[in-house]
Amino acid sequence: MDKIILENFSLSYSDGTESLHQVSLAIPEKQITVLFGPAGGGKSTLLRALNRLNDLTDIRQQSGRILLDGVDIYASGVDVAALRRKVSMVFATPVVLPFSIRRNVLFGLELAGESSPKRLKEALERSLVQAALWDEISDRLDDPAVALSGGQQQRLCLARSLALQPEVILLDEPTSGLDPISTSKVENSLQELKRDYTIVLVPHSVQQAARTADMAAFFLQGELVESAPGKALFTNPRDQRTQDYVEGRFG
Repeated sequence: MDKIILENFSLSYSDGTESLHQVSLAIPEKQITVLFGPAGGGKSTLLRALNRLNDLTDIRQQSGRILLDGVDIYASGVDVAALRRKVSMVFATPVVLPFSIRRNVLFGLELAGESSPKRLKEALERSLVQAALWDEISDRLDDPAVALSGGQQQRLCLARSLALQPEVILLDEPTSGLDPISTSKVENSLQELKRDYTIVLVPHSVQQAARTADMAAFFLQGELVESAPGKALFTNPRDQRTQDYVEGRFG
């Protein structure tokens, strides 16, 4: 079953740059869909379009549709705040708030109006377990979050998103600044999380794309070149440009 469907989606910025051109793509539910390709291909723009973070940028023109559970997220009357709670985003650089670990995780939930100590406690443990962080920091939840390592901070940001129980998690190069051990922990967490969440990932390398993708989509200069199940796309791509990129012969 497809969770998100893009229909001929195009977007250009006010400076004339066309970031996406006629993209049609189905993103299946409870799988990891990887968007990969060279820099400037439109991958991050597409991620931001999925929860309307592009509303905050200077867009000149936009066309086509993005459907979430069959509903056009750009239709008039859509509650954008509710959409962003349902479709959460984790960025490449972890944004750690100047609070304790506990408050970092629960900040969004408390902002959304949750005040029950029991539910907050349950959400804290559940999200830290899901982010593979609970065993490392459960005895120091009131320590400053900034004292955590880079890898732990990234997983803390993931836990903060999970505390809100979204349906879709968007990740924009979440391991780009991490060491191999931290990267492996994040990737393992994603494999567990896809049991309950739809995940859309922009990886930091082709190797990570191949390791994590249930579905993969190759982007080049704002166009979707091809998409297919991960194993098929990385072992037998249909388009020569995809094969050149995957095999390191691109450009």
